[in-house]
Amino acid sequence: MPIANSTYTEIGAFEAKTKLSEVLRKVEQGERFTITVRGRAVADVVPTRAPRVGPTPEEVEAAYQRLRHPKIEGVSHEQIRAWIEEGRP
Repeated sequence: MPIANSTYTEIGAFEAKTKLSEVLRKVEQGERFTITVRGRAVADVVPTRAPRVGPTPEEVEAAYQRLRHPKIEGVSHEQIRAWIEEGRP
């Protein structure tokens, strides 16, 4: 894949098709591409400005920790112990 000195890296349509996963990874990291057909620019591939969908890695880790170490509020330790002894989860 050619390395550009400008803001955009030019890439032919065939190469863009065959290396789409690699191109998308680079776009995700902030690189920009101009796709050409027979030397004529036809499209720019740039990082999206849309908000990120889904949780961040930090949010996933925090949720995991909350599941591993739940806080039970409003119920005494004695009541929880009694429920466990009764066979309640």
